[in-house]
Amino acid sequence: MTEPLFMTDPYRKSATARVIALTEEGGIVLDRTIFYPRSGGQPGDSGTLDLGDQRIAIATAVKGEGGAIVLVPAEAVTLPPLGAEVEQRLDWERRYGHMRIHTALHLLSVVLPFPVTGGAIAHDKGRLDFDMPEMPDADERAILEGRLNALVTRDLVVSEEWITEAELDAQPGLVKTMSVQPPRGTGRIRLVRIGDGAGQVDLQPCGGTHVARTSEIGKLTIAKIEKKGRQNRRVAIEFA
Repeated sequence: MTEPLFMTDPYRKSATARVIALTEEGGIVLDRTIFYPRSGGQPGDSGTLDLGDQRIAIATAVKGEGGAIVLVPAEAVTLPPLGAEVEQRLDWERRYGHMRIHTALHLLSVVLPFPVTGGAIAHDKGRLDFDMPEMPDADERAILEGRLNALVTRDLVVSEEWITEAELDAQPGLVKTMSVQPPRGTGRIRLVRIGDGAGQVDLQPCGGTHVARTSEIGKLTIAKIEKKGRQNRRVAIEFA
């Protein structure tokens, strides 16, 4: 099992670790990692591993078996031996973009309070699909964009808490996504909260990485709204 350092400190850019397994496909498993594995619409992190004079470019990270996080090299290389100590470094600008966009999408689900049917995150843009009967017109789109940026500029704190699976079952309204359910099996569910006290604007299950305050997101624009079915509307955002 890999210790997910990104869960306790998403701003950590480097860390040492030891190789505990190698996969048949050429993946590398460490005892702890700063690399977020692809999940819930958020891409896996990229970066490098250093072992002495050798540098291995990491293209992405994915979930493996038994809680392992597998780092996938960008090309076929000589893999480090089991037990070797490596220095891992993130492609930080890419990860930080994912963090900003992921938090922005949570805010988008606040200004558009409809069930979410899908989503995707990139380092400079993202989108959510909503079960929404009507297409917003140009005036409504401008209003939505204004509300979204108003939440960003409020500099709301982003925090987390953990509840039991039973507590989540008792509050089904916390789950906004229809296509992806919170991972179960450990007995605990992570919630991401935006705002605190009377200023709370959002609380929902999420395993991704986020910024600490909404002001870090920066100005956003609603780039496109598309009809993707009878009631499915795709709303794309990007940095302005």
